[in-house]
Formats: sequence, structure tokens, C-alpha cells
Amino acid sequence: MPKKEKQGVVSSNKMDKTVVVKVAEYRQHPKYKKIIEHTKSYKAHDENNTCKEGDIVRIVESKPISGGKRFVVAEVVEKAK
Repeated sequence: MPKKEKQGVVSSNKMDKTVVVKVAEYRQHPKYKKIIEHTKSYKAHDENNTCKEGDIVRIVESKPISGGKRFVVAEVVEKAK
């Protein structure tokens, strides 16, 4: 089974070697058919502490690293301005 990949914005980098990434998913309301944005936060492992708040990153699923970390930062797609 392939590893899951997600893209999102770094919302926090206060922890050592960990970043919190907000991933947006768009779903249609079942009754009213309006497109609604749902966001979910994932903790991801950042080995070299390179990510800053506002960066757009791609994260990849991995084996559990700690109690809440299940993803690793694969690449920084776009740096924050």
C-alpha cells in the first residue's frame, strides 16, 4: 500500500524537530451542496529544524516516531515570505 502524502501550511514550529502542519480538505455539504473547507492538524518530524511558520510543505506518512507523530516532512514546497 502506498504511503499517504499531504500538503499543508506550517502553523507551529515551537517544538524541537517537530512542526504542526494544517492540511485543508474540501468537502461538499450533503444537503446544501456547498463546498466547505475542513482543516486538520498533523505533527510532522522535521529533522534539521528547517521549516518556519507559513511555509508550505509536503508530508509523507511513516512509522510512528512518537506518541503523536506519524508523518515526516518530505520537502518544503514554498518558503514563507
